[in-house]
Formats: sequence, structure tokens, C-alpha cells
Amino acid sequence: MNKKWISSFLAAALLVVLTGCFGSPSEPPPGAGQAAASPDNELFIYTVNPPFYAKEAVFEKQLGQFIKKKFPDITVKHVHWDNPGRQYKDLIAAGTIPDIIIDNTRMNVQRWIIDNDLQDDISELIKKYNFDTSKLNPALMAQMRNLTQDGKIYGLPFNNNDFVLFYNKDIFDKFGVDYPKDGMTYDEIYELAKKLTRVEGEITYKGFSQNPGHYMNYNQLSLSPLSLTEDKASLSTPEWKKVVDNLRRFYDIPANQFDTVETFASKGNIAMAVATVDHIVSFVEQNKNLNFDVVSVPSFAEAPNTRYQPNVYSMYITKQSTKKDLAFQVMAAILSEEHQIELAKEGLIVPLETKAVQEAFGQNLPQMRGKNTQAIFHGKTAMPPAARANGLLWYDVPMQNVFAPLIFKESKDSVTALRMIEEQSTKGIEALKATKEVKK
Repeated sequence: MNKKWISSFLAAALLVVLTGCFGSPSEPPPGAGQAAASPDNELFIYTVNPPFYAKEAVFEKQLGQFIKKKFPDITVKHVHWDNPGRQYKDLIAAGTIPDIIIDNTRMNVQRWIIDNDLQDDISELIKKYNFDTSKLNPALMAQMRNLTQDGKIYGLPFNNNDFVLFYNKDIFDKFGVDYPKDGMTYDEIYELAKKLTRVEGEITYKGFSQNPGHYMNYNQLSLSPLSLTEDKASLSTPEWKKVVDNLRRFYDIPANQFDTVETFASKGNIAMAVATVDHIVSFVEQNKNLNFDVVSVPSFAEAPNTRYQPNVYSMYITKQSTKKDLAFQVMAAILSEEHQIELAKEGLIVPLETKAVQEAFGQNLPQMRGKNTQAIFHGKTAMPPAARANGLLWYDVPMQNVFAPLIFKESKDSVTALRMIEEQSTKGIEALKATKEVKK
């Protein structure tokens, strides 16, 4: 046999195997000739986040059925990230590039979409279809614009996995302390935490708990752990020390050593805990006797009524898509008030924050009935950091390690803990840079 023919045959066979991973369970694997192309009326949507789209029924209910109703002449092919077989590298290797990708903006856009040259500036499509981005949460749109310094917009926000302050009413009642309210500062919550942290017999009541990594990554002072101008971490600043000291004082309350917020429902001994909004449902499911409610997250006195930075999942049109106009029209339809209301009913915090959307939030979820869900919309979302200089590497600085283990286990002072993570991260960036240079 001719060696060149054998190589072509093996490449085609590999393509069939890889693309076979991407169809739905009932869909037969495509032939080699179909791998890189798709019908003109098929829109390929690849979801990495939100994670609940791993369940096809959830995707169909929230997006698939709506798209088919609005665009009856097209079919939707949906693939959700999985390991192995459905990762970015697998789609790229098979030549099956999606039209739309929905993923975590802060964590994944730089390292997966941009680093694989899948990004595409949609500014002209926004103009062409007269899409008004000003109607969307301004901090979420800033996150879209701040991916580059040249004004390019690679995506539109889809869902912000925001935070609220949970509180256990029974603990407040037991100790005769007034419930927290929307709009309170960390100073006010700290005073409540001191009153509610007690040891009674074998039970330790903890006044306050929070995930330090989330608190740092989405900090309300809009600080970046990375230098905006150089390939290095940047944590040795008075502003970062302020952020660390603010949370550290809660941990330093005798007997209030932090427990994971996940135990808020299971143990029932935490008076207040900051967690993502979806925990309203999961806490009810874990403990139906738990008497709790939510208020807005505490804020810094110098940035009052400020929620956390965007923890946003966004929609991106790929450079390789041959259906950019259709893809944008679908994204625009998803962001219409009509569908934003429907997504809000399902408990998604959407970019459109009109009165109708806010009032619809959680209506389809019995677990949210009677809860102060309007706390989710109190105040404004903190702006993300400014755009970094073009060409700088993205690195996931392990902000949670400032507290665990350096502060929680090793009792480092705040300045030392921040400096250590800064030094470790800068070395990590240098190593990553060297690896990328070798690959060139």
C-alpha cells in the first residue's frame, strides 16, 4: 500500500472517532467527510459553563426549546464539556469548531478561547443588528470589554453566578440578635458575628463564614491579582492588605475559625455565610427544616452597596464559525427581555436587570418561595479590573492560598501571606511563559 494513502486513511479514521464523541447518545457518528462541515441550518452550541447544562434536559428547557421556537428553520446541536472526549482540544482536533461557546469568562476565555485562536470581535455584529449593550449590567459588559485594551468585544454575558449573605434565623432568635438587612457593611456584619459566635456545651456557634478564594477573586474593590502592565502577580499593595485584613478579623473572633459554607445547612451551627445564590435551592434540599433567609452581601464602607465582581458565564462566537450572523441573532434573542424573564424564573441571574426580570426571579423554583430574593439585585455589581496590556499571559493566581494554608494554618501576617503568593505566582507565570516559548 502507498504510505501516503495509509496516512490519509488513518487521519480520516481518527476524525470519525473524535467526531463520534460529540453527537448526542441517539445520534450516529458522522462519516469522515461530514466531520468538518455541518448543514447550513445547524447551529452548534458548546457549553462548558454553567455546569448544569451537562444535563441535556436542562439545556433544552432553558435554551434549546426557545431557540427552536424563535428560529424554526434551524436545528441546534448541543455538546457539553466532558472529560475525556468533549474538551476544547478534542473539538479542535476533530475540526468540529462550535458556532457559539458558553463558558466562564474570568477562568477560561484567555486560556481556552483566546489561546486557541477561537475568539472573534463581534463589535460589527452589535452595530449591524443595533443591539443595545447599555441595557445589560454595566459591570458584566465591562468584563467583556476588558479582555483586551483595543476595544474588541469577544462575547456577551449570559449568567452571573452572584453571591448573597445567608443567615440562620434560629441562631439569631436564640441569642436575641436582630436579623441582618440589605445594604449592611462588613463592619456591621462583624459586630453581629461577634455576638453570635459562642460555645454552648458541645455546640460551637460560628458567627460568620465565607470562602476566602471567592472573596479574594471577586473582591468588591475591583483589585486584580495580576499586574496590568507586566507578566507577574501584583499583591503587595495596601489595597490588597485591606481586603485580607477585612476578612481575617472574622476568622480571629475566638471560636469562629471558618468552616466550609457547605455545612451551613448540614450542621446548622453557622449564623451567617456568604455563598452563591444557587445555594438557596441546595440548602433547602439538604435540610428542609432549616429556617434561613438571605440579604445582600456586606460591602466595604468606601464602596457601599457593592456586590462582588462578575462571576459570569458568557457567550462567544468563534472565529471559525460560518454562521456568525445567525449565531449573533440567537444570542440577541436570548438576551431579549422576553427570554431573560424566562431564565430568571429558573433562578438564573441574567445580564438584563429590568423590573420585570427581577420580579420574575426564582418563580419556577418552590425552594425560593418566601425568600428575600430581591437581595440579589441590591446595589450594583463591582466593576472588574481594567484591561491588562495585550500579549500578557493569564494565570490563575491561587488567591485561596493566602488564607489556607498561610493564614489559617501557618499564622502568617497578611503582608507576608500576600508576598508569598505573589512570589509563587510570578514564578509560575515565568514557567508558563518558558513552556509557551518552547512550543513556538
